[in-house]
Amino acid sequence: MAQDDLLAALESQQVEEQSLVEATFKGTRLINGHSIETRKNGVMDFIIAHRFGTIDGGGYELFGLDNATIRIGLEYALTDRLYFGLGRSSFEKTYDGFVKYRLIRQSRGKGAVPISVTWLSSMSLKTLKDPEYELSAVDRLAYTHQVLLASKVTSAFSIQLMPSWVHRNVIRPEELNNDIFALGMGGRLKINQRLAICVEYYHQFQQLSEDSRNALAIGFDLETGGHVFQLQFTNATSMVPKGFITETNNNFFDGEIHFGFNISRTFQVN
Repeated sequence: MAQDDLLAALESQQVEEQSLVEATFKGTRLINGHSIETRKNGVMDFIIAHRFGTIDGGGYELFGLDNATIRIGLEYALTDRLYFGLGRSSFEKTYDGFVKYRLIRQSRGKGAVPISVTWLSSMSLKTLKDPEYELSAVDRLAYTHQVLLASKVTSAFSIQLMPSWVHRNVIRPEELNNDIFALGMGGRLKINQRLAICVEYYHQFQQLSEDSRNALAIGFDLETGGHVFQLQFTNATSMVPKGFITETNNNFFDGEIHFGFNISRTFQVN
């Protein structure tokens, strides 16, 4: 009886103690956009992302596989909370960089915090030549700021909201807005130990052009040891925030869908 009482007391104490919620999402990306996750201190992440052509090209284009857009990125965790990265995309020959900081972490137990909050700021430089306009490097800059709010509702289900602001220093005469506000929504449902399904959607409150569409993506996370494969179907071509949030022109429901993937490999540097 004494042993049972002691075990019960220890279990009660563990429930009362605060513990951080881990692995709200499997990787640092939900699908196109960032998740609240950062890597542990001293971990470097190498990411290769592909988006093929749209599947409505049919067999002649091998359902988009004849064309590809690629982004290569290298990211590093300076601390458990502070994370930054650099990348280069073939889409518009874009260089990008970001800084990400975990402000609040979800916890359970005594004094539980129900959500995690991460701040993301990114900057991109479009280097594709424009024959009609002479633009300086400063003119070509765009900035994105996001507050990522997420909660691991159960061990298998997580949700995330992404209020976003995109600013361009200069826009073309036919474009509508330098500043665009959008709200992203997404979630992840774990099917088993190695497979999960993800959904992501960004709604724009302003548009860059009359052809702009809201970005929608459906993806699958596959975990294989040190690698995480993310397979997705999306109407967005760009893989940087200012691009997929505001430059998506394809209609998902008309078959203008890109098949793509992200491959992530982590290295413990120190």
